[in-house]
Amino acid sequence: MSAIKQNGIEVGIYTLADIGPDPFTGKTISTKQRMDEIIEAAKLADEAGLDIFGVGEHHRLDYAVSSPAVVLSAIAHATKRIKLTSTTSVLSTLDPVRLYEDFATLDLISGGRAEILAGRGAFIESFPLFGYSTKDYNELFSEHMDLLLKLNENEIVSWNGKFRSSLRDAEIAPRPVQKQLPIWIGVGGTPESAARAGRLGVGMALAILGGDPMRFKPLVDIYRSAGLEAGHSPDKLNVGVTGHAYLAKTTEEAKDEFYPYYANYWNYVNRQRGMGTKMSRDDFEQVASPRTALFVGSPEQVVEKILHQHELYGHTRFLAQIDIGGVPFHKVEKNIELLATEVVPMLKKAIGQNK
Repeated sequence: MSAIKQNGIEVGIYTLADIGPDPFTGKTISTKQRMDEIIEAAKLADEAGLDIFGVGEHHRLDYAVSSPAVVLSAIAHATKRIKLTSTTSVLSTLDPVRLYEDFATLDLISGGRAEILAGRGAFIESFPLFGYSTKDYNELFSEHMDLLLKLNENEIVSWNGKFRSSLRDAEIAPRPVQKQLPIWIGVGGTPESAARAGRLGVGMALAILGGDPMRFKPLVDIYRSAGLEAGHSPDKLNVGVTGHAYLAKTTEEAKDEFYPYYANYWNYVNRQRGMGTKMSRDDFEQVASPRTALFVGSPEQVVEKILHQHELYGHTRFLAQIDIGGVPFHKVEKNIELLATEVVPMLKKAIGQNK
């Protein structure tokens, strides 16, 4: 199954590798099992013909992955054609040279399938861990992104900044198979972040976890306007959407199956952030309603939501996070199957892409 391109979208899945208790049994799988399941999910996605597999970065004991490049390298050997991306790399607290060289290495291992999705992250534990101050949150990201783009363009780099040592005719090795690594910026909801992604001429990945999709359209407009003003060609200004998803044969079945895991997920994520809020079934019904951005339902319902957003944003990529809240692996497998065999063909037909 080939990618939906041109006027359509590429479709894939991603994981943040959260390790949550099963809401029914209270048992939590081991980090080893979680890692094995992530690699197996990537193999299944590749075999099913999905286009992209993403792995996120966290530095907490309740998440399994702190180094996406290492995990994606293992996945590279277990797969043949699927693109491999971070979702996201916490660029504020990563050394850009190390990040670039790791993903250039991944590109060599995978035969040209590596990408970097850089963001600022939802948690701040990496700041004290790597000796940075949250007071420099925005400035760090800007400086590190500036350097990362220079590394991507040049084999030998001279550079001066505030937060790391200067580079003078530094050789940046190895170089990737691709002429340049595709680089995206993850944007949560601020106009400033959207404008920056546009000015830099990199892809913008929107994290849309709920609510009315219309509220994100201004960010897309800001991104494209800033990119065109900066002189970038429209075909470089790609928009991606990432979001939580769960599929079943019918929408009611999907909601019934997913609610315990989704409520469980937000329960422990909110606790991690110092909040004690719990999601009721009524709350869930509201966030999963047909006009919201939560991709829960039958394949037809999920296709309808993706197409509605495609009309608003003209995005070229959709990534679904299907393994949150302790969802057991057999349900993750079923979701990959439904996404690849039902959602993707319906999208192709609706968008008018030739097979």
